Order: sequence, then C-alpha cells, then structure tokens
Amino acid sequence: MAMNTFLIIIIIALVAEYLLGIVSSLLNLSALKPEPPEGLQDIYEPEQYKKSQQYTRDNTGYDIVTSSFDLAVLVTFWFFGGFNQMDLLVRGWELPEIVTGIMYIGILGLVYTVLTLPFGAYHTFVIEAAFGFNKTTLSTFVMDRLKGLALAIVLGAPIIGLIIGFFEYAGGFAWLYAWVALTVVTVFVQFVAPTWIMPMFNKFTPLGQGELRDAIFEYANSVDFKIDNIFVVDGSKRSSKANAFFTGFGKNKRIALFDTLIENHTVPELVAVLAHEIGHYKKRHIIQGMVVSIIHTGVIFFLLSIFLESQGLFDAFFIDEKSVYTGLVFFGLLYTPIEVVLSVVMQAISRKHEYEADRWSVQTFGHPSELAQALRKLSKENLSNLAPHPFYVSLNYSHPPLLQRIQGIEREDARSTS
Repeated sequence: MAMNTFLIIIIIALVAEYLLGIVSSLLNLSALKPEPPEGLQDIYEPEQYKKSQQYTRDNTGYDIVTSSFDLAVLVTFWFFGGFNQMDLLVRGWELPEIVTGIMYIGILGLVYTVLTLPFGAYHTFVIEAAFGFNKTTLSTFVMDRLKGLALAIVLGAPIIGLIIGFFEYAGGFAWLYAWVALTVVTVFVQFVAPTWIMPMFNKFTPLGQGELRDAIFEYANSVDFKIDNIFVVDGSKRSSKANAFFTGFGKNKRIALFDTLIENHTVPELVAVLAHEIGHYKKRHIIQGMVVSIIHTGVIFFLLSIFLESQGLFDAFFIDEKSVYTGLVFFGLLYTPIEVVLSVVMQAISRKHEYEADRWSVQTFGHPSELAQALRKLSKENLSNLAPHPFYVSLNYSHPPLLQRIQGIEREDARSTS
C-alpha cells in the first residue's frame, strides 16, 4: 500500500506539473493579439511585431516538445526498471558507498544531458539563429558544455559526496550537518563566482575611461555604493541579446554590462539600468534571496531525513536495496508538487523586487523616462512578448511584463514630482 501511495502521488505530481505547463503555454498563445497593447504601440514596427509573436510561438512549441520528452523518458526509464538496473550496475563495481552514490547520480545526470543535448543545439542553432539572435559557434557551444561538465565534477561531486556521507554515517542530526555544510559551500561559491567561475564562460573587461564610466561612478558615489570597477561582458559571442547584472559580495561584487547593451543604449539609459541593479543590492534583495534559499534547503534536508526511512519510497521505484543516494533522487521527484508551489511564490517575490529596484532607480537617479526607454529597447531587441497571459506570468516570469513595469515607473515618477 505504501508503495502504491508513493507511486500514485509522484505520478500525479509529475503529470499535474506537465499539464500546468501545457495549459499556461496554450493560454499564453491565446493571448497573442494582432495589435500591441495600448501604450506599447510604438515599440515594434508591424512586421517586427509579427516576428516577436512568431518567436513566442516557436519557443512555446519548443518548450512543449522538450517537457513532453522529459516526462516520457522519465516514466519509461522508471517503469522499465531503469533506476534499479542502474543501481545494480554501479553496485557491481564494488566501490565505497559514497563513491557509488556519486557515480549513480553522476551517470543519471550525464545520460540526461546527452539525451537533451540535441534539443539545446536545436534551440541555439535553429530557433535563435532564425530570429537573428545566435552568435554562438559550434566550438563555443561544445566548450560551454564541457566546462559545465567540469564544474559538475569539481563542485557537484564533492557536494553530493558530502551529503551522502552525512546521511549515511552522521545519525539523527545528519540533515542539520548537511544543511550547515551546504550553506557554507553556497556562500563561498557566491563570493568566488565573480572572479573564478564566471570568467570561465565569459571575458570580463574593465570598462574604459570615458563618459559612461564617469557617469556610473558619479551615480554610485551619490548613493554611497563603493565599486572599484565596472566590467564589460562579451555577451555578443553567444547572442545579440542584451543584459546587465550585479553579483557577488564584499570586495568580489561586480557590476557587469553586456557589450550588446552598451552598443544599443545611451549613457543615461545605461546609468538608469545600473541604478536598478544597484537598487537590488541596496534593498538587500540578493541577501534576502540567499536567506530564503538557505531556509528552503534546510526544510528539504529535514523532509529528506524522514522519507529516507520509508521503504515505500524505494518500492515505488522498484529498487532492490535502499540507499541514501537513490533516496536523494526519488525524494526530488516526490518533492515536485511542493517545488511547483514554492516556484510560483518565489517568482512573485522576484517580480516584487523588480518593481522595488525600478523605484530605487527613479528615486535616486531621477530619470524615469530613461529607465522606461531602456526597458522598451530591451524588449524590442529581445523580441519580447508584450502581452503575456497573467497565468503564464505567474508560473514563469521573474520580471514583470513590460507594460506593468512602465506603469509602475510612471506612478513612482508622479509621486516623486507631486
């Protein structure tokens, strides 16, 4: 009975998540209209507006196909005893338990990566290329995957081994030890990522002397934001899309501008965008996100410690012998419905933070029209959907849709000038 209960819960959760994605995608397509929404008519020329809608359709079709493939592969592998056969294979190598667990999870991850690699290549070299975005060469695409694999081995394998070791040998407080250890690693990675990890994938060049650098430093000083440098990211080697971001803490914090962003925006627009990014830091959004993530991890480890004791969870996946490492995989699937709900909540919090960062930019830089114009340009350059369905937004958008952001900027401007 326990086995059937776990099996039924997980199947229902996976299918429900899949159908939720399909329904939201179809609603998003149904929301596409022949004309842009009122207030955004000037963003696209008519032909480019049609192009943006086709881009939405193509990406939606891609998402539906990939999610269908993922579910079909998982269910097929599951019900043909793949999890148990893989376990028997790895156990046959007679390695230490922790190494066996690392190999088991690593092989599953590698197989999934190989199976989905053609989809990633199709999206990059067909869909993105068809709309003029792709700048990625085949060598860059391959090297990105190899670097990602190297990171998984160097960082992921020890973390998995640490977690397995705690739950295997540390007794009733294993979840607490694992939580503390992973928290330390997470914070450490946040500190070193800007200087050690990100440069593996992109070149970070200090912004040269000139009007833009002077304007950024003048603004940063006005809001007491200490920076040593601003970096230009060679985003153009992969895509024509533009972006800016802030990352890291303390002396390792970095403000980064994509070269594609600098190329297409004026100095006031760029400073307005950076003011938004600095707003995230000043409003402690990065710290808040990390704290929430740490709490979330603690809850996961606590629940994991409970379900690892349940034979029914392992029976649901037709496993001959219980183990911590297979329990990690199966619990991840059991946790699906909670993860879906939490994702919706986290997306809502993220959108709230974006509004707050916009307000910070308006209040401290004082050029709301420049921020709004920068957002309009970014939407145009990225062929953004100007009128996404609200349900789709709630599930998938970490940023508010353009119209809502501009309206928020205008409201803040009105308050500031009244």
